[in-house]
Amino acid sequence: MALGRHGFGYIAEEIGLTRLFSVPLRWITKSEPESHTLAERIRLVLEELGPTFVKLGQLASTRSDLLPESIISELVKLQDQVTSFSGREARAIMEKEFHMPVEELLAEFDEEPLAAASIGQVHQGRLVSGERVAIKIQRPGIFPVIERDLDILKNLTAIAKKRWVWVGHYQIPQMVEEFSRSIKAELDYTFEGRNMERISKQFTGNKKIYIPQVHWDCTTSKVLTMNYVEGIHLNKVAEIEAKGLDVKELAATLVDAMLHQIFISGYFHADPHPGNLMVIPDGRLAFLDFGMVGRLSSELKEHLSSLIIALMRRNTEGMVRAILRMGLLNEVEDMNGLRLDLERLRETYYDIPFSQISIGTAINDMFVAAQRHGVILPPDLLLLGKSLLTVEGVVQGMDPDISILDLAEPFGKKLLREKLDARRLGKKLIGEAVELGESLTDLPRQMQRLSSIISKGKIKTEMDIPEMEELMRKFNQIGNRLSFSIVLLSFSIIMVGVIVGSSLTNRPILLWNIPVIDIGFVVATLMVAWLLYSIFRSGRF
Repeated sequence: MALGRHGFGYIAEEIGLTRLFSVPLRWITKSEPESHTLAERIRLVLEELGPTFVKLGQLASTRSDLLPESIISELVKLQDQVTSFSGREARAIMEKEFHMPVEELLAEFDEEPLAAASIGQVHQGRLVSGERVAIKIQRPGIFPVIERDLDILKNLTAIAKKRWVWVGHYQIPQMVEEFSRSIKAELDYTFEGRNMERISKQFTGNKKIYIPQVHWDCTTSKVLTMNYVEGIHLNKVAEIEAKGLDVKELAATLVDAMLHQIFISGYFHADPHPGNLMVIPDGRLAFLDFGMVGRLSSELKEHLSSLIIALMRRNTEGMVRAILRMGLLNEVEDMNGLRLDLERLRETYYDIPFSQISIGTAINDMFVAAQRHGVILPPDLLLLGKSLLTVEGVVQGMDPDISILDLAEPFGKKLLREKLDARRLGKKLIGEAVELGESLTDLPRQMQRLSSIISKGKIKTEMDIPEMEELMRKFNQIGNRLSFSIVLLSFSIIMVGVIVGSSLTNRPILLWNIPVIDIGFVVATLMVAWLLYSIFRSGRF
């Protein structure tokens, strides 16, 4: 019904959902008023379908390689349109989780929530030790709702994959599976607590960054307790300046912190929008909400640093090499076309001063070029592109003259020095030599096994034929018509025998007083007519 209300009823009809409901078809297929654009209607549908689909839209907003900018810009507006649950319910959840009254756990607990979202809401409290804390409590009954929505989503994806080839081409089932794992992890608050601690360790001793402390004795899978953070969100520039704080320095601190997470640690906050960034009274930059994080392997970090250095030096070959070495090439049919797109990408940034180059835009341009040639991108790399674009949007509002590429150059050079370090190269060479030696040692056994399999005739061959379902359907039609023709031929032979027998005896043949020849003639005529009709209807005579 939600699809119909917003002008997408034809989708429900196309994938067969209309047959599952006993409502008039016009209720499902009616169109949304023209006052809303396509992108707006997509956002409205997701918001109406509930928390799981809102989260799906938020994840889809990171897929700039698949979706046009107009839809991306609407998806990033998705908000959890939910009402808060009562303080009494929040108290009951805490008591059930900790097996004790709230008064024994906390010195104070404010039943009025600070904020509410689809999965949980945040309350303020105070520990027995006197520290102010923010307590994130999971919404009651949300787990079975999300489980149900995920089952529906997987079933719809399976149906759509059978009807539309592009669903498989764009890896939609894999995206849904990735989303399923992500949202299930988000339902366990201990994961977010560990993310918070891991990123906090990156900034040990850093006097410019603040990460709230997790209080594990007051934390479970459904309750997360952390230090309460009070401050000003980074998009409120006038308020920050009114406090006498240097906005440009804060912008540089944010960029430096994100680049450190990405290029040095390889474990980064993947949702750095203004709502999750604050400046606290002592001037430190605070990161909040660690439900979404990204991870980069050491190899991928090296290639990213090489790409940035190549961009800085306007080195065409270096840029192409870095992109090709990212391990993203998977069954690319037109390698020359991909190389040409990468050359065009390099030319786009060739004459632009690096102070005006956007790392996020450059990486996302690379994603678009890769997607155009059927390249599958790792999810964490997509999160990286989205995070960089988000950070660039935040810092541009704080300091329009800032150059993220300039700030990124030292990180790239540091990784490049580490990559060329003699001790590191020696360890890598020894490791590869050991691995090669093990492979060579195992080669005779593998060859013997292969020979045994061949001698037994057990080699398996996998074939991937596009449009296999359509091909099998055509074969079934041919088989059915051939069987029908054989039955018709057999029936005709029997009737000829009956007619010949009747002519020899000069007596009409009756079966239970029924004229067999007359009835047989009628049946044979109908069968021939049906066969001819089927052939003409197929359009292939």
